[in-house]
Amino acid sequence: MAAFSTLLVLSFISISWAKPHDPKGRAYDKELSQAVHQDNDVHDVGYDHDAFLGKDEAQKFSHMTPEQSRQKLGEIVEKMDTDADGYVTYNELTAWLKKISNKYIDEDVDRTFEEYKSEFKTDQITFAQHKTKLTDDFDDEVDVEGQAPDLLKAIERDQKRFNKADLDGDGKLNRDEFAAFLHPEEFERMREIVVEETIQDLDTNEDGVIDLEEYTNDMWDNSDGSQMPDWVKTERQQFHEVRDKNRDGFLDREEVTDWLFPSDYNHIDSEAKHLIAEADDDKDGKLSKREIVSHYDLFVGSQATDFGQALRPHEEL
Repeated sequence: MAAFSTLLVLSFISISWAKPHDPKGRAYDKELSQAVHQDNDVHDVGYDHDAFLGKDEAQKFSHMTPEQSRQKLGEIVEKMDTDADGYVTYNELTAWLKKISNKYIDEDVDRTFEEYKSEFKTDQITFAQHKTKLTDDFDDEVDVEGQAPDLLKAIERDQKRFNKADLDGDGKLNRDEFAAFLHPEEFERMREIVVEETIQDLDTNEDGVIDLEEYTNDMWDNSDGSQMPDWVKTERQQFHEVRDKNRDGFLDREEVTDWLFPSDYNHIDSEAKHLIAEADDDKDGKLSKREIVSHYDLFVGSQATDFGQALRPHEEL
């Protein structure tokens, strides 16, 4: 499938559902960094830097002097302190971490939405316009009878997603609605459509549930007859012990939802609590600007702290 079609039809895969060689590939359990936060009692503040700043911005801080890092961090604190009371609360910190986590998705939505606006000279997107883009992408994928079965499936799938994203039901998507269409995994109201699309992808025998072989085939291609790797064996065990909660040998819609959107751990909540615990010197449950800046090495780092980190044992992903 051409690149643009892949972006729109299954756009969320590139963000959080990449496969294969990732036993958690479809679960929307987005880490805040590729760094290992805690490994054998070694704390990698690189994880905190990525979570607090975003990977690209964290790289910029790694080239700053400590003085420059403190000054820039002070400016960030003022942005985080939305009620301007001189403190960053848990809620303000989680809001900031979520904003950073969603930065690349927001940029992707803005870029794609502007492409549509520029091509169709409109501020809102209709499904007919999206269908035009989709059809253009399938021009070279017709079969001998001049049909494009994959296109028909894509249109049907995207129509359902479009309708779900169209919150006011006016047949057009504004920027926020388009974000829900392009990245449905980011919106709780779109979870039902994400689950439905996932079941359609995996349920090759179309019985409405996912069996062990369908689950396995989604993450590992055995067409070459190679030996099953250990991580696949582990994931098959997870299917029985964790995913299949009622032990009937299948994943139903509720179990697929629990798999895709695990509720037992929240990375943003955990990181916010971790940062407060580490930097809250007076133990009042919130962070002052002084506390954050004095712990700048935890939040943003610098040339000096980056050099120190290079001397610690760590795992490259």
